[in-house]
Amino acid sequence: MDPLDLLKELENARAHLQILQMDREKKRAEITAPVAMELADLDTEFQPVIDTVTEQCARLEEAVKTAVIKAGESVKGEWLHAIHMKGRESWNGKALTGYAAAHPEILAFRTVGDPTVSIRVGK
Repeated sequence: MDPLDLLKELENARAHLQILQMDREKKRAEITAPVAMELADLDTEFQPVIDTVTEQCARLEEAVKTAVIKAGESVKGEWLHAIHMKGRESWNGKALTGYAAAHPEILAFRTVGDPTVSIRVGK
């Protein structure tokens, strides 16, 4: 099938999905309207504590990462596992391609992956 036809079909399916989700949210709002104030009060009660603990978790996560990197080894707790990974090695592809013009033997060490497609919203 033609890629443009398939893309138009995807656009229609996504539009249909968006309409369904908006309809669901409208019905959800109608159902919860009688208890909306109670839910707002519940959020007001819990949100400051949730925010504080979320910030604490973020600080502790950074501290764990720093400590694991410093120790140079993974650490396993009861529920979490902080896995130490060596730094990723990368090469300057543009520079190596230029170098390969004069030294084509280096191309034997190059691999090229399959092409990919990214679908984005907007024009």
